[in-house]
Amino acid sequence: MTENQGRRIGGNSDPAPYDFGGSWQPSEIELTRRIARKKRNQRNALIAAISSAAVLGTLIVVLITSPGWITLRDTFFDWAYGVEILPKVLLGFTTNITLTVIAGSSVAVIGLLIALIRTSRTPALTPFRFLAMVYVDVFRGIPMILVILLIGFGVPALQLKGVTNNVLILGTIAVIITYSAYVAEVLRSGILTVHPSQRAAARSLGLSHFQTLRYVVLPQAIKRVTPPLLNDLVALIKDTGLISILGVTDAVRAAQIQTAKTFNYTPYVMAALVFLAITIPLTRATDRMLRKSLERQNAQGQA
Repeated sequence: MTENQGRRIGGNSDPAPYDFGGSWQPSEIELTRRIARKKRNQRNALIAAISSAAVLGTLIVVLITSPGWITLRDTFFDWAYGVEILPKVLLGFTTNITLTVIAGSSVAVIGLLIALIRTSRTPALTPFRFLAMVYVDVFRGIPMILVILLIGFGVPALQLKGVTNNVLILGTIAVIITYSAYVAEVLRSGILTVHPSQRAAARSLGLSHFQTLRYVVLPQAIKRVTPPLLNDLVALIKDTGLISILGVTDAVRAAQIQTAKTFNYTPYVMAALVFLAITIPLTRATDRMLRKSLERQNAQGQA
């Protein structure tokens, strides 16, 4: 053994890349690659910033220099008036939040029940599977605004004893009926992505059909469809504003009332900003969760 080899192995000299007793140090090639990647990322960021500034700057210049900009600004962007009526819009928005919580909870239960019926292979449930399929096809194909109008005005017209005529309750029912069809299909797709071998393995371990669904199938299915379910939640928050057509005082209706008083459309802009304050963070959270899910699948060699 040479003197240099003895120093490298024994740790008497500075740690080398192949010195098992010292800390790892990147090679010159790796350092060069890191510098090159850093420069490339900086160049890409600079190009993106210049491109964004050019596009946004052009749009702003076109908007400000348009002949009707002054009228548009005074009619839609009167911020002093917007701040004045903001508390009333926020008060109406509490109705949207309440409706979202109630409808979201109900949709989760009903959608899961429909999904389980549609994926069941039990012969006795054949008529229920057919009814579930018809339900999903019908209410996924009808615009929700029509469902709200049909239920909100149709049910009171029946004059049934013991049936409420409260437009808030009827509007909530219409939202639940529509979104249950969407969520049922999302959950069904998640259940179908679970490989049949998972069920077979669970049954071979002695689990019942219900236990297999609860402990094996549903946890995997819900985990896989969480991003699309969050997208449906964002859409639900927005679509709760449609119940305003029944006269329910939510954020949209509150903005409409204020607009009718002054013929200034700034309240609509304020209502839009209130919705954005809730939906944008949820959208970003959904994107982050989807990205992590894809990274996890790529790491496992599944995508």
